Amino acid sequence: MFRIKSVKHFAIALLAFVILVSAILFYANIKKNETPDFSGDTQAMMIEGDEHYIKKNYKKAFYWYEKAAQDGEAYAQYKLGVMYANGYFVKQDYEKAFYWYEKSAQQGYVGAQCNLGVMYFNGNFIKQDYKKAFYWYEKAAQQGNATAQYGLGDMYMHGYFVKRNFKKAFYWFEKAAQQGHATAQVNLGKMYDNGYFVRRDYKKAFYWFEKAAQQGDATAQTNLGTMYYKAEGVRQDYKKAFYWTEKAANQGYPYAQYGLGCMYYEGEGVSQDYKKAFYWFEKAANQGYPDAQYNLGVMYTLGEGVKQNEQKSLYWFKKAAEQGYKDAQKFLDENFK
Repeated sequence: MFRIKSVKHFAIALLAFVILVSAILFYANIKKNETPDFSGDTQAMMIEGDEHYIKKNYKKAFYWYEKAAQDGEAYAQYKLGVMYANGYFVKQDYEKAFYWYEKSAQQGYVGAQCNLGVMYFNGNFIKQDYKKAFYWYEKAAQQGNATAQYGLGDMYMHGYFVKRNFKKAFYWFEKAAQQGHATAQVNLGKMYDNGYFVRRDYKKAFYWFEKAAQQGDATAQTNLGTMYYKAEGVRQDYKKAFYWTEKAANQGYPYAQYGLGCMYYEGEGVSQDYKKAFYWFEKAANQGYPDAQYNLGVMYTLGEGVKQNEQKSLYWFKKAAEQGYKDAQKFLDENFK
């Protein structure tokens, strides 16, 4: 009898424990799914929005940003603009993105000011307006935004709305470049490379191209490859020239694809390989690069890396000639008149 009674007491205690744990878990689950009450506390709303945004729980992030935005928080208005611009949770809508960016920008929020500048510059949803683009870029640039600083530099460089001014272009590119903006670093490199406003300085050009190339910028990688090839600002090194040119070519940059073809053709920095030369010339030629189109014509004529084919040779010579490539025009005049 004693054993049976003990078992009954144990069973009752175990059941009570299970019920208690279930109740705790049930309550915890309710609390977990319950929407917190942050009435009037916009800072808490934005923190909650950020936590969900980081986790890519865009539905809940949007919910909290919208609440804070409607209470006038500039940061939340900016984040709503980002979500509408990129279609996070909501359908992509540039009109609504512009609406919220403008709300935020008018309160001085730098990210929104920059994005408004981009929208006006590119004509996204709104009519392209360089004057307004400049206005918002300048607002954001003065607050240290690197993208806006680059944008101002670009407008001064090309004379969009403002008079072309290399000095001011250089000033803003340098500001952005020092913050790690890759395209600004490329443009600063080009200015040193070509002597625009500043004295030509291959070493400084190399310095800025290298900075951008390390960030994956294809133009910078190509220029770095060229500088290693030509020994401009650095000791000549065909292997490094090949390394950087290949990186850019693999990103689809046509000049790099052409350059890589040349290196395979001549065996510079790599073993000579006509088939690979042909492969890269074709890549560049299909993107309309005339030098590569001419080289394809030559390779089809001579049967280098590909079977001889007069018809295809003629096709590529004509393609290059149509773009004003003189050697192609000369070849056609001498052989196909």
